[in-house]
Amino acid sequence: MLEKFRKAKAAEIAMLEAQEAAGTLPAPFAGPRPSFSGALLGGRSPVVIAEYKRASPSLGNINLALEPEDVAAAYAAAGASALSVLTEEEWFKGSLAFLPRMLGPGLPLLRKDFILHPLQVVQTAATPASAFLLIVRMLPGDLLEELLALGTHYGLEAVVEVFDAADLARAQAAGASIIQVNNRDLDTLKTDTAVSHALIAAKRPGECWITASGISNAEQLQSLLALGYDAALVGSALMAGDAPGGSGAALRGGLAALRGASHG
Repeated sequence: MLEKFRKAKAAEIAMLEAQEAAGTLPAPFAGPRPSFSGALLGGRSPVVIAEYKRASPSLGNINLALEPEDVAAAYAAAGASALSVLTEEEWFKGSLAFLPRMLGPGLPLLRKDFILHPLQVVQTAATPASAFLLIVRMLPGDLLEELLALGTHYGLEAVVEVFDAADLARAQAAGASIIQVNNRDLDTLKTDTAVSHALIAAKRPGECWITASGISNAEQLQSLLALGYDAALVGSALMAGDAPGGSGAALRGGLAALRGASHG
């Protein structure tokens, strides 16, 4: 699957290279970028990053009817600390245009996509995103370090995603400060929360850790956060709960229940 994701970004990268050659790359976003890590480390417990995810390779279409503005408002009202926004078009039916449409509540935004080229970081800097995703095993050689440094240059935080101990070793060696452990291996699409249980022992002081994928109820959330994770990213379980064309009440109720039950 990772190679399929890589191929899906070829046209976007080619477009950005053409824009660079023509001198028409978009200018950096001039507005404020709320701190993504600050929202996680200082957010209301339990800290949840709520995701706008319309489709996925494993589930197909999840919910195409919910508009980004409504989802952002519903998640904010239910106590989300930050928002993750799928912008990949082919497999997740996302769009870069969703980011400015979700600015209303003022929560920090994570651009969740397959970032493989420095110009995609420049592209992200032209949006109101506070952070962007980097997947370790998709970035050969020194590319991870290069993209981390470029993000810092533009005032963006990088969420560095790992699937196993080898990925984690590379992320920490590169100086990643936000580590996301994905319980779903994107090579196989299999989900196993044991990954989060196994890797948390390597957490270092000063790092912010996120557990992601396979979290569908309050008991799972509570169990994973109790291991030492600073936040959990939840998407499919929330997005699948609302009827097409609904007002977003199920989003609010689902996230509120997820957070509230975790308080015991």
